[in-house]
Amino acid sequence: MAKVKLKEFAMSRSGDKGDGSNVGVFVTNAADYEVIKRELTVDRVKQHFHDICFGEVVRYEAPNMLALNFLLRDSLGGGGSESLKTDAQGKVHGLGLLEIEIER
Repeated sequence: MAKVKLKEFAMSRSGDKGDGSNVGVFVTNAADYEVIKRELTVDRVKQHFHDICFGEVVRYEAPNMLALNFLLRDSLGGGGSESLKTDAQGKVHGLGLLEIEIER
């Protein structure tokens, strides 16, 4: 195993859900799905976004799509219409998660 950035083998999609963001991560094969299931724990994702995510992180597994979906509650400073944050809609949170280094 070696440390690699998630972006080397995974893709993401993210957006806003009120005051939280929704971050999906997906891969193209079952072996990599097992890697992201093992490495992308709720605690790990919460730590990665500790500067912006003040609520809980919830993880949903979608094995039929080789994907994980994370809800980052209280991560948008009130949401798009209430926040002074540059990305109050959460569009770049997926790209931010792809920067995490994991064992693969």
